[in-house]
Amino acid sequence: MRSRVGLTVLLAIVSLLAIGPFVLMVVVALTPRLAPTLPYAWPSSLTLDNFVGLLSTEDFLRWTGNTLIYSSVSVVLVLLSASMAGYVFARKRFPGRDALLWSLLSTLMVPFHAVLMPSVVLIQLLGWADTYWGLIVPTLANAQAVLLLRQFIRALPDEVFDAARIDGAGDWRVYWNIVLPLCRPVLATLAVFVFLWHWNDFLWPLVVSGSGETATLTVGLSTLDAGHLTMPELMSAATVTGLPCLLVFLLVQRRLVNTVQAAATR
Repeated sequence: MRSRVGLTVLLAIVSLLAIGPFVLMVVVALTPRLAPTLPYAWPSSLTLDNFVGLLSTEDFLRWTGNTLIYSSVSVVLVLLSASMAGYVFARKRFPGRDALLWSLLSTLMVPFHAVLMPSVVLIQLLGWADTYWGLIVPTLANAQAVLLLRQFIRALPDEVFDAARIDGAGDWRVYWNIVLPLCRPVLATLAVFVFLWHWNDFLWPLVVSGSGETATLTVGLSTLDAGHLTMPELMSAATVTGLPCLLVFLLVQRRLVNTVQAAATR
């Protein structure tokens, strides 16, 4: 009993240490612009003026829209392409399948920085610099997602696929009506990771779009002049930037936990 209470207290302390910086960030963001802020003084009043001013800025709205497009479209396309590739590698037999799979997985050992400049040169030759095509297309080949889905689909019962074949279902129908519904837990987990990766991505949007029309939030915020902004204004920008990540996690939290538990019992 004592050990359980001690563990609960320890987890509570760790949780407070993890949540504390985010709470302080929100408190500072709600502090009036010219009022003393933490750690010098606790705000005597709270206001939403910093958020209202931030959300009324044209550049910030453009950066947010670009980031939503970059993250959302990438999630959909990565899940579709990775699930198709995972199904093919798990359930189809063709010459060179294993060699192609190992070639794909070998890309995980290549640092992104090693292929950064060749990718940028290719994007420029295609005329995709500072476009959504240049942002999204090069990030769609996700070997980790393919491997995870391939392993998940490979573990599905053979009887399900045999029954579908007996009923005359083709590859597309098997993929769309059987594979995708059964892969919903792992797809939800992948969606969270892919969304967070693209939402917080900085280097690739920086070299492709810079501070142009398709600049994302991470790139846009890096161009803000901190010398002319107060701490509450900076913290309000950080809060708005991190809020979508928290909302996405809360929406799929149950599926994420179920997927981790299912993977542990396999």
